Amino acid sequence: MNLVEWLQRIMVGFGAAWVMWLMIGLSVISVAIILERAWFFWSLRDDLAVLARDLRTSLDDSIEAARRRMDASPSAEAAVVSAGLAVAHQGPEAAEEAMAGAAALQRMKLERRLAYLGTLGNNAPFIGLFGTVIGVVGAFDALGQAAKTPVAQAASQAMAPQAVMSSIAEALVATAVGLAVAIPAVAANNFFQRMIKSTLANTEALTRVLLAHLKIDPAFAGAAPAVAAEPRGKVARASRQDDPKKGGAGEEER
Repeated sequence: MNLVEWLQRIMVGFGAAWVMWLMIGLSVISVAIILERAWFFWSLRDDLAVLARDLRTSLDDSIEAARRRMDASPSAEAAVVSAGLAVAHQGPEAAEEAMAGAAALQRMKLERRLAYLGTLGNNAPFIGLFGTVIGVVGAFDALGQAAKTPVAQAASQAMAPQAVMSSIAEALVATAVGLAVAIPAVAANNFFQRMIKSTLANTEALTRVLLAHLKIDPAFAGAAPAVAAEPRGKVARASRQDDPKKGGAGEEER
């Protein structure tokens, strides 16, 4: 027995049913991921126009007011801006770097499990085509077996077309299952990728609002050091008042 005959026996013996069961299992996982991602994106929904307006208004008030407004929003855009607000006192450059890192983390969360949908959408038709090939091999094997049957066995020859038609039908079903699994996966993956691009674009817009405010009003960058420097000045004045000898010596010199 050569290799071709051995592979042919394996294909005919197992048939294309296992390919379709495999496709059904992959489809169940695909549907679960689609539902989970849909719920995830739904939980991040927010009115971005109102959020941008509130960010501008709260920045005119204080950094703390803007941070409270961003913390109240469930959106990924607000999480990125919050990272910039946390280091806003260190200057626009620090805020920009912090928001870039937060945006990368948010992108990873948004793209989670979408690689499976893309892979399944691209390869499900080929898996279905593999089942189609197995079905066609089974059909030709049925024709070959009918050719070997003696002419006297008319009943066996009559059964041959039925076996061929059954194998061809199995092949076409495998193709249909592959397409049925691939189309929803591709559609869902494209939809979620579009939402990710929209989210990242909105994030970029909000980060620009914060950076513009920090560059226009540099007082935020020096707010923290100024607060820390004030007590040292008070301690120095208090020490001069508490030490009368130093004060008297200074008056004698003058």
